[in-house]
Amino acid sequence: MQFIKYFGNDAYTNIAMDTWLLYHLKAKEPVFSLWQNKNAVIVGRNQNTFAEVNQDYIDQHDIQVVRRVSGGGAVYHDLGNICFTFFVPVPTSSEVDFRKFVQPMYDALREVGIDAEITGRNDLTVDGKKVSGNAQRYAGGYLMHHGTLLWNSNVDTMVRSLNVADEKFISKAATSVRSRVGNIKDYAPSGLTLERFLAALQYYLSDEGKDQEYVLTDEQKKAILKLRNDRFATWNWNYGHSPKFDFNNHHKFAGGAIDVHADVAQGLIQNIDFTGDFLGVRDWREMKDQLIGQPFNANTIYDVLQKNAGGQYFGSIDNRDLADMFSTESEENIGGTKWQTSQK
Repeated sequence: MQFIKYFGNDAYTNIAMDTWLLYHLKAKEPVFSLWQNKNAVIVGRNQNTFAEVNQDYIDQHDIQVVRRVSGGGAVYHDLGNICFTFFVPVPTSSEVDFRKFVQPMYDALREVGIDAEITGRNDLTVDGKKVSGNAQRYAGGYLMHHGTLLWNSNVDTMVRSLNVADEKFISKAATSVRSRVGNIKDYAPSGLTLERFLAALQYYLSDEGKDQEYVLTDEQKKAILKLRNDRFATWNWNYGHSPKFDFNNHHKFAGGAIDVHADVAQGLIQNIDFTGDFLGVRDWREMKDQLIGQPFNANTIYDVLQKNAGGQYFGSIDNRDLADMFSTESEENIGGTKWQTSQK
């Protein structure tokens, strides 16, 4: 197969490139690419991003969040992870078979000495541990099949990025993930580095180097970067396209207990309610309209609360503490129902 070189490690660009190539490449024969992202969480097309990521941790560690156009669940990428994409002409979507398109990567792994197996519908495993996840999208006679290969990914960062959990749950969660997920490096032949592994995969998939690079034109590259900037690097796509959902949280402060409820659509607050035994000096509903239409984001809510601090709407409860109830990292929410998707 011919191959395409992606532009670098920026997840916004690489996910945009996946999508642009699916709709516009129109290659007559299958084409593949091997690429990597710096730290990023890639959420599925139909997922609620707010519920999938630990936003506080994401913000603190400069982790990109990008929504892809294929289905499936959220996955963590870093430079210990290899991404692969196949673009394959397929006459109809009825001919799409997950196993058929997992097979080339399975063959490549076996060729470089990795004792991989295909399990379930779309997983590659080694020694019973999942080392690869896959997803697909069909459009206009072409199938994009893309997935990950965990070479030496950071499991602790993966857990902290994807799970809503406080510190005391991290170790247990990471242990659980390690029991189900494996890094290929642990099963690789001696001397096989990440660089050699990538080169070996490239060599095998390109018919032992006989198939050359599919070179994109400058105009094609500009179109990909435009798609990155206009869609995949935007809050509206990555968060605003989340399904409509209801959010609930409860916390007890020294100044009283508060329950918050918010209806959210397209990432924006449609309705909001605060109840509890807090001792507000004035009725908080005087400022309610200022919260309607705001992005569902703890810092945005904090800004609105601060503008109205003089009203003491929530008594002695600190505005930062109150806004953090809208964060995805809160001990009160462990084991409880916090999100309820009301429609896709």
